[in-house]
This record gives sequence, structure tokens and C-alpha cells, in this order.
Amino acid sequence: MVLRLFHFNRARAVLFHDTVMASLSFPLSLYLRVGDSIQYYHQSLLLHGTIIFAVVCSLVFSFAGMYRGIWRYASLNDLQAITKGVTLSLLVFLPLMFLATRLDGLPRSTIFINWFVLMALLGGPRFIYRVFKDRRLENVLARVDYSRIPVLLVGAGDATDQFLRALARDTESPYRVLGMLSEKPSRLGREIHGVAVMGLVDDLKDVVVQLKKSGVPPQRLIITKDDLDGAVVDKLLDQAEALGLTLARLPRLSDLKSGVSEPLETKPVAIEDLLGRPQAVLNRRAMETLIKDKPVLITGAGGTIGSELTRQICALGPARITLLDNSEFQLYSIDLEIATDHPELPRSAVICDVRDHKRLDEIMATETSALVFHAAALKHVPMVEANPCEGILTNVIGSRNVADACVKAKAEMMVQISTDKAVSPTSVMGASKRLAESYCQSLDLGPSSGRTSTLFVTVRFGNVLGSTGSVVPLFQKQLAEGGPLTVTHPDMERYFMTTREAVELVLQASALADQKVNLPRNGGIFVLDMGEPVRILDLARQIIRLAGLKPDKDVQIEFAGVRPGEKLREELFHGSEPLVATEFEGILLATQRTVDHVDHGVLLRAISKLEELARAGKTEKAMETLARLVPDYRTVSETETLPSPAQASQS
Repeated sequence: MVLRLFHFNRARAVLFHDTVMASLSFPLSLYLRVGDSIQYYHQSLLLHGTIIFAVVCSLVFSFAGMYRGIWRYASLNDLQAITKGVTLSLLVFLPLMFLATRLDGLPRSTIFINWFVLMALLGGPRFIYRVFKDRRLENVLARVDYSRIPVLLVGAGDATDQFLRALARDTESPYRVLGMLSEKPSRLGREIHGVAVMGLVDDLKDVVVQLKKSGVPPQRLIITKDDLDGAVVDKLLDQAEALGLTLARLPRLSDLKSGVSEPLETKPVAIEDLLGRPQAVLNRRAMETLIKDKPVLITGAGGTIGSELTRQICALGPARITLLDNSEFQLYSIDLEIATDHPELPRSAVICDVRDHKRLDEIMATETSALVFHAAALKHVPMVEANPCEGILTNVIGSRNVADACVKAKAEMMVQISTDKAVSPTSVMGASKRLAESYCQSLDLGPSSGRTSTLFVTVRFGNVLGSTGSVVPLFQKQLAEGGPLTVTHPDMERYFMTTREAVELVLQASALADQKVNLPRNGGIFVLDMGEPVRILDLARQIIRLAGLKPDKDVQIEFAGVRPGEKLREELFHGSEPLVATEFEGILLATQRTVDHVDHGVLLRAISKLEELARAGKTEKAMETLARLVPDYRTVSETETLPSPAQASQS
């Protein structure tokens, strides 16, 4: 009630503005007609005319639908409402003025002039405000065009405005917008380009019922907000399914700017939309300061994280970029992409295995990279579990080689990409990444260790949606084959983030470390607060539902059992890693544990021994050495096994 009253007060303020404009328009129109002779007109004519016209306009405007539009999105629809209101006001004013004054002394053309004056006084402020907000003149007079498929929009902001404009330009668009749902109660009853805000997001069911009664039920629900919370999207998916609606989302706002010539299309809600959460506000200027005009080298540049790092770094203006990968095809693919998107950027594509320290030293000496991002790794848990020596050689020895090469080449910074599986690891993959973290931490202890001034930054995050070997592509493949979808355990949980989020974290953490503001250089590890973990079983069900199918009815879900090296729940921090807040909400620094303060020389010799064992294929001894170097390393508990069918069905 209070919110609706607030909206009413805002509309009343606009009505007051329009009434003032109307009262000014009458004497101004008369002046434009008679000029300086207006001083000879009887004051009662001006007074009566102004009062009568202001009262008439106030009453007509109140019932003419002029206060449903939002000034921020003023358009041709609002101009049409103003035109109707002004015309009707003059038609009512003329006979009333005749009854009051017999129109004695009032030139008849004044009424005609008043129409144009009042149109300018009412429309001008609205469109000036719109142009001021948009910083542009294009499409202010965009016209709404209704098409075939009746849809309901979720969101009443900039993206909705751009969508409705694009809809007006695209004569072949299949959509007819019936109304909008907003997260902001203050926009209830308002309009954008003639489309009304019919309720809040929580009012979806009531709005659909209302539209069905009107004879035009919506067929599709379209989300217009890029950053709508994942829990809200999940709830909308449930409601849309219950109401028989399909759920889609708009392309990103940047795709709806003027000049888009492609047909206007929506896209299905992606799985990452359901996992969404409020995004941390990142300092992109600091990222640009870190990268701009500096030579950069990226290992594993063809992988999921490495390729996204490459894209985002290239957009920040480095002096040159060196792409390093062991896979010829992946290296070729990302090199071709950068050549197309950034043809002016000097670059090198280098085939190299990070296990080869001599080759790395040569490359670092030649490329003289100031910043090194180390993304090369073996990360598939069961695969590394089956090939432990290979995991040790790539993840531990490879990271050591890259770090040592950075020291020799006097690089400014090396960024080590790590994983939440390094916390209390139960797999070779996690333990090898933890040992790589430890080595970089030993180098980052500062001058007291006798090392060079190279800054070492470690960034830890959870699973990346869509990455090679991750569960989402597997589910999508199984779904395309008709199922079933295989889940290891009904209680299996993981932290998830998008590739873009992961890379933004890497760059933001690197920028924070580079600024050296209120952050101790003591081997700390940057970690993103990734919200709540997601059950893999829920993820599988959501993917089935997004395909328009019903879990356990159209597509079955089967439990395959926990695989070697996997644990039911991952952790982002170790219990004994003290946390230090950073200046950015959602990014924390896990400082080094006391137990991990190992002399760099001792650690280096132990890793060299581990390398000898791994290269010799002495798996058992290599595993024993790895376990000694990573005290938290343990095998998965035998209790984390496949549940009984009865237990699974109850989950």
C-alpha cells in the first residue's frame, strides 16, 4: 500500500508539472498572437482563461493515461498520449471559455497556437530528460509493433527499453509483448513504449491469470535482466513450467543497441543463469592498469581458462601476447581467434610442454614477458587418478618450471591458477595443485627467502561451467542421446562459476596484488566467495527441465557411484587458513598456514626427488612422497559410496 502510494505521489508530481505548463501556455499563446498589445487586454480575460485552462487540463490529463509512461523511456507512445490529452483539453476549454467570457477580445487563432505551445511545453521536458539519460538522440521516437507470439517480459529497465526498440525496428519479429513484471515496486502501473508493468516478479501467476481472462494468454516468459539472481531464475522456471510457459532470455544488452541488423531472437535460459548470483563489483580500471602496454605470456592458452584469459587480456591492451600450449590444435584455434579479433596486437604462438624447463627458459628469455599467467594443468580428477605420475609432472613439475623461469627472466608477476580441490585434497589432481600452490607460496615470502622480486599470485576457484571434462557438457551429451543422465551420488555438491567469472577473478586478484595495498606478501591465496554449493543431482534435473522435459519421467537419472579421487563436498578455504578481507566484496585472501612455512630450498629438493620418481614411473613411491609433501592429502572415505536405490529415490 505504501509503495503504491509512493507511485501515486510521483504521478501527482508529474501532473503538477503539466498543470503549471498548461497555465503558462495560455498567456504565452496570446502573447505570440498579439505581441506587445497584450498589455491592453483586460486582466480578467487572462486570469479567467489561465485558471479555466489549467483546471481543464488537470482533469483531462488525469484520465488520459499520460502518467503511466516512465520519463526515462519516453517515446512516441508518450507523445501520442500527450497529443490526445492536449487536443481533448482544448476541445473542452473552448465551450467553457465561451460560457465564461463569450470569447470577447480573444483571437480565435489563439486556441490553435495554444495547441502547439502546450505540446512543446509538455513533450519537451520529457524528451530532454530522455536524451539526457541516454546521451543520444537515436530512437527516441521508436514505435512499438506487435507481432505474433504473446510474451511477458521480466524486468522493466534498460534492456527492456532496448528490446522494445529493437522489436519496433524488426518488422519480422515473432513477438507480441503483452506486459512486464518488475523487481521495483515503484514501477507498478508505469509504461515503457506503451507496454505496462502489470505486477512484480512474484505476481507472475496472477498476471498470467489476468491475461488469460482478457483472451490473450502469454506463451513465453522472457527475462530481460542480465544479472537476475539465480534463485529467482530457478523460481521462474518452476512457475513457468506450472503455467505452461516456456522460459527464455534476451541477448545481452550490447546486442540490442542501435545498428543491430540481425533478426531479433531470444535464447533459452542457460544453466549458468540458474546458478547466477550477484556479481562482485570489480575494478576494471585496475585490471587495465595491470595489463596495458605490458608483454604477457599465458600457459595453457588453448584451454578453457587459458583461452578466456587470452580474450580478456587482449581487450585490455597489452604490448604483446605470447600464447603457449602443448596442444597444436588448441593453440592454432586461439591464435586464429586473436588474429581475427585483434589483428594489430603483436603475438606469438609457441608449442611447449611446461614439463620441459629448458624450453621454458629459452621462451622466457626470448619473449621477456612482464606478466605470466599459468593456466596449463591436468585437471580431470579420475583421469589424473589413473595416471598419477603424469599429473605430478604437469601440475607440480610444470608449475615449478614456470615459476623458476619467471625468476630467471625477472618477470614482474606470475599468476598461478589453482582449484578448490587443493583444499584438504582427496585426489592426485588436488594434491598436485596444492603442492604447486606451496611452491609458489615459498617463492612469495619476500626478500628474506633470498629470491628475486618476482611477485607470485595464486588464485583459487571452483568448477568452471562448460569446461573440458566438466559435468555440464557430459549431461548435455547424454540428454541429446535420450538419457539417462548419470550422477555419481545424490549428495554430491560442487561450487560452480562461469568461465568469464573465473577469469575476471584472476585478473582482479592480480591487480589487487600488483597494487600492494593493505595486503601482506606472505604467500596468500586469493579466493572468490562463490556463494552456496550446488547439488549435482539438482543440476541434472535443471538441465532436463530446460530442455522442456520432465526428470524421472521423460529422462531418467542414474547413480553411478563416487569415482576415484572424488569427495562429496569441496571446500574453498582450509580451516587453518586465516582470512583477510580485500577492498572488493566477494574476494578474500587466505593467508599461508603456519604448517606450510617450509624452507624454499628444502621444498625444492623434495620436489626434485618427486620429479625423479615420476619420470621413472615409480608410481607407488611417487605417491608416498606426494603424501608426505601434502600432509592434508587423504583418500576418499569409504562412507562416500553409492547409496542404495531407496536412498537415491528419496533424494
